[in-house]
Amino acid sequence: MEAISVTETEVSAVPDIRWKQLWSLAALYASIIIGWIAYANYQPKLLVQFQFTDFAFFLAVSQAIILVLTPPVAGLMGDRYRFEKGHRIPVISSGISFAAMVFMAVAFTLFTNPGEIFKWILPVLIVFWLISMSIFTSPALSTVELFTPVDRLPKAMALLTIVANLIYAIEPVIVDIIDYLGAPLTFIAGGVVTLASGYAMKKNSLGLFKQTGNKEGSAEPGQHTAAKSAYGFIFFLGVILGISTTVMFNLFPDALALKFAAISNNADGKILLVAMLVLSALISWPISNFINRYSMERVFWISGALIVLSTAIIFLAQPAWIVALMAIVFTVTFTSLSVSSLPLALSRSGYYEKVFCVGVFFSGAALPEGIFESIQAF
Repeated sequence: MEAISVTETEVSAVPDIRWKQLWSLAALYASIIIGWIAYANYQPKLLVQFQFTDFAFFLAVSQAIILVLTPPVAGLMGDRYRFEKGHRIPVISSGISFAAMVFMAVAFTLFTNPGEIFKWILPVLIVFWLISMSIFTSPALSTVELFTPVDRLPKAMALLTIVANLIYAIEPVIVDIIDYLGAPLTFIAGGVVTLASGYAMKKNSLGLFKQTGNKEGSAEPGQHTAAKSAYGFIFFLGVILGISTTVMFNLFPDALALKFAAISNNADGKILLVAMLVLSALISWPISNFINRYSMERVFWISGALIVLSTAIIFLAQPAWIVALMAIVFTVTFTSLSVSSLPLALSRSGYYEKVFCVGVFFSGAALPEGIFESIQAF
């Protein structure tokens, strides 16, 4: 079957967002997040169950290295397929299939309760799972530019931000379901969900591509700008988003609980984090409208500065009302950063390196979390 896709010129001329394809991408993104929640919930338990606690630091460092190095490599593969095969879908499909296979392999390993020799396959499978999830994530999320006009990319990112924040907000419920199912069934369910969402995205994406009858790499020379990609700036965008995310998820719960303990002994940092995530989901769409009317780069710099300021005040200030106000400021600016950073990265990407640059962006985003978790494991 001929591999066919959408040219950049066509996509830019699309009058509106391709909602069917974008919702498929959002569903795949949701399955990725749920997969990470399941991994974070069961990895420590499995290390204890199989007496691998001594490998916690090794796995944390391996995870950091994999999540930093794999996205750009996957991006190179995605760009190669764009111009040799007509679209980047094969890389996404291969990664999804590999991830689903590893999910099932982990489930089978847990079901069979392996003995002393075969239990050593578990840490190997965990590393393979990390690699497989990284292989398709950045190429998959890079397809947002195929389904959305350039000037409406913040709206598309707003949808993905809403999905991500709502899933993280109900993480305790997801964890309860995971604990109820048990590790083997959880990994089976993860494999099925990942495979199903990946298939839906592939089907809807190829359906769109067949309607256009063009290939991604079919542009005439000179039809697209020859401007070089701003690798350093794109990596920096990811790092700033990664630092903000790491601070919000790992440092704020304890810090906010401590600050609000003066007015309530029952202050729960996790509940406060959920409130911030829900607020972020609620304001993502209005903020995308605001960003569409202003410069994405200006919004990014202002958001970054306000995040630094609000974070410093949250940790240094004592009055609870000031901390609460700064938590709201942080949430608003974190949302604007989440909505604007990837579209801005895409705008600084050369036409021939779109997927690679998205990989560079996610490499930067993964670095702060990787450093933090490695320090914690040590």
